[in-house]
Amino acid sequence: MPKIYQIEIEETLQKVVEIKANSLEDAIDIAQNRYSNQEYILDYEDYKGVEFKEYKDEVIKEKKHKGMER
Repeated sequence: MPKIYQIEIEETLQKVVEIKANSLEDAIDIAQNRYSNQEYILDYEDYKGVEFKEYKDEVIKEKKHKGMER
């Protein structure tokens, strides 16, 4: 008898931008702010790939960036 499976489809979009800053941390902060303010919009032209896998309800641990720490 067939089973029902939950399949996760994850697309990856990637864009490289040049930012003039005094440090890498500053450059990342500027990029995050510009992204949040929708100065950088990723679309189909920024497509890098797709992955299919069984869905598992897991919490993803994000890398902490300056300003996102508590």
